[in-house]
Amino acid sequence: MIGRSIGLSVGVFLTIAASVTGLVIIPNWQFRELQPVKKADGTQYPVPYFGEQLKGRGVYIDQGCIYCHSQQIRMKGYGADIRRNWGTRRSVPRDYIFEKPHQLGTMRTGPDLASIGSRQPSVVWHALHLYNPQITSPGSTMPRFNYLFTEMKSGDALPAGAFPADVIKIPEPLQTNGITQLVPNDRGKALIEYLRGLNKTFPLPEAAQ
Repeated sequence: MIGRSIGLSVGVFLTIAASVTGLVIIPNWQFRELQPVKKADGTQYPVPYFGEQLKGRGVYIDQGCIYCHSQQIRMKGYGADIRRNWGTRRSVPRDYIFEKPHQLGTMRTGPDLASIGSRQPSVVWHALHLYNPQITSPGSTMPRFNYLFTEMKSGDALPAGAFPADVIKIPEPLQTNGITQLVPNDRGKALIEYLRGLNKTFPLPEAAQ
């Protein structure tokens, strides 16, 4: 009886050890060996996040965007990601060498965002989408993030620290309660810059389909 218990315990331990080694230790070691790819002109991919994009990544995380959006493009034959124009190639480990923690995600209530900055580079589009997704994507189930903005009526003074270039006009047919314009607050600006910076379309040899 004791011998059987010991055998079972050893089996469980070996199973866990093998899983941790194969799924955590070895991939982590391989991941650390990856380096950015550099072009002849000196540019490299990927680059670390900094400034507003880094701050915006923190906003993305604390707003729980990962629970509805992924940041990983599947290869052809394993889904319709590329056909849906979510990306131009499949995602590979090199894409995430500066992602700590990564934002791969596990659900797609909304579209994948790995290259949303390539698909939607406009500040105005992102501002309106975050303020009220129905403006840009009618029928969307995404919640409003209107608290990332200051709402303005015609004639209102700009918020402290804001510039005229920060003002986003709401399309007239979609204006409600006299609100005609928006100004992103600091967190809103940072999140928009992070989203605009998501662009994993750089060609990598290991990503060839």
